[in-house]
Amino acid sequence: MQVDVFSKSLTTLAVDCYVVGVHENGELSDAGRALDIASGGALTRVLAQGDFAGKLGDAQLLHHVPKLRASRVLLVGQGARGSVTRKTWRKAMQHACAALLRTSAKSAALSLTRPGSRELDDYTCARSSAEIAQLGLYRINDLKTGKKPKPGALERLQIGPFRPKALAGARRGAAHGLAIATGAATMRDLANLPANVCTPTYLADRARQLADQYPSVSVRVLDEDEIRKEKMGCFLSVTRGSAEPPKFIVIEHGAARSKHKPVVLVGKGITFDTGGISLKDPPSMDEMKFDMSGAAAVLGALHVAAELKLPLHVVGLVAACENMPGSRATKPGDIVTSAAGLTVEILNTDAEGRLVLSDALHYARRFEPAAVVDVATLTGAIVVALGSHQAAVLSNDDALAAELVACGRNADDRLWQMPLAEEYGEQLKSNFADFANVAGRDGGALTAAAFLGKFTTGMSWAHLDIAGVAYLSGANKASTGRPLATLADFLIGRSRR
Repeated sequence: MQVDVFSKSLTTLAVDCYVVGVHENGELSDAGRALDIASGGALTRVLAQGDFAGKLGDAQLLHHVPKLRASRVLLVGQGARGSVTRKTWRKAMQHACAALLRTSAKSAALSLTRPGSRELDDYTCARSSAEIAQLGLYRINDLKTGKKPKPGALERLQIGPFRPKALAGARRGAAHGLAIATGAATMRDLANLPANVCTPTYLADRARQLADQYPSVSVRVLDEDEIRKEKMGCFLSVTRGSAEPPKFIVIEHGAARSKHKPVVLVGKGITFDTGGISLKDPPSMDEMKFDMSGAAAVLGALHVAAELKLPLHVVGLVAACENMPGSRATKPGDIVTSAAGLTVEILNTDAEGRLVLSDALHYARRFEPAAVVDVATLTGAIVVALGSHQAAVLSNDDALAAELVACGRNADDRLWQMPLAEEYGEQLKSNFADFANVAGRDGGALTAAAFLGKFTTGMSWAHLDIAGVAYLSGANKASTGRPLATLADFLIGRSRR
């Protein structure tokens, strides 16, 4: 889809459909009033019939409104005019794009009532609009044999109006929004695939495809022998029970051009998690194909960086394997040695994400990074704490945590900072090793982060626990694409430094 911005009156644009907001009690938005005047009061007459209340989420398509260049007008409810917030604007935009994509219109011009510029500036308005519209085209990459639904017909969308002085920033926002949506689609495609398709080898191949597509991207994939040479004992302990070979993926953008220290993103890539010997309960175990969502987010973020040609050195590290039971599988009570040389008593083999991440975080040191952010569906405890509304950020650097929280606000993909204190690390004490991989139920998300913190001393590091936000469960089972938008905002912001 092509997305552009405009500054002129909506009525001057030659498109198939105009999209305008309507407030409660039939009050037209500013753009709607302009269309109403141009059509000789046609919209007022339609609203006077009382069939369209203007409630948030309502939509009504009108055909052949007289004296207008577009053959369709889509009315979108925005609630009371004085109650338009960034959240309600975003919901109205989502409903508008969904309704628009149900039509056969190939081009459209969209203008909804916006909240104040302090709440939604021109750049963010255009970015969010483009992102929402492009994501509306996304279809789950299912393997059904029946006839596939036709893709949306929309090819060109114009958003506005913006002040002439704001057009450059709005165009930049639209370009960023399209790239973010592309990265989110990459993440969702990978996470939605079944685990017998999206194996560690498949993830490595997708990383190589990005390198083939973008000159700024390079990829190195370590096989099991190379992983062993790196002494990644924690990582290898997780993959012991699986016949699928593990892969450690190193993907870089902008390494040749950047003179600054890189940003390193580390993704948990457990392509299927049975829990190992500490076997999970069977109900919903199928959803453990989503346990590589952190890895998918990292690949999606690298896709955004390459698509936007960000002047930033970004390194993605993905520790990819399966966690399966078997005669060779790691047993509770086994002790392994990490790449950092620290010994770990594995009390619960279902706490495997922190094991693969620990070796990946140690590997990140060789890049002398400016910042390290790991992304993982790490704990069920964080779902209990925060539900599906916000992901958690825990960090040894409060400035980095605050930066990520701000990025989440910018991207409408919020994070909540949780504590990372010495007391949580002390709960990991072991009688037989340097520490254990679990510390009981209390504060489970915090002790998991404290475990990772033992491998990040001296680095500016943050951990994103996305277990509650990365995918939907049950009948609506699917990847959400979160927190791709937050990671993209983080990289875009870092590229401007």
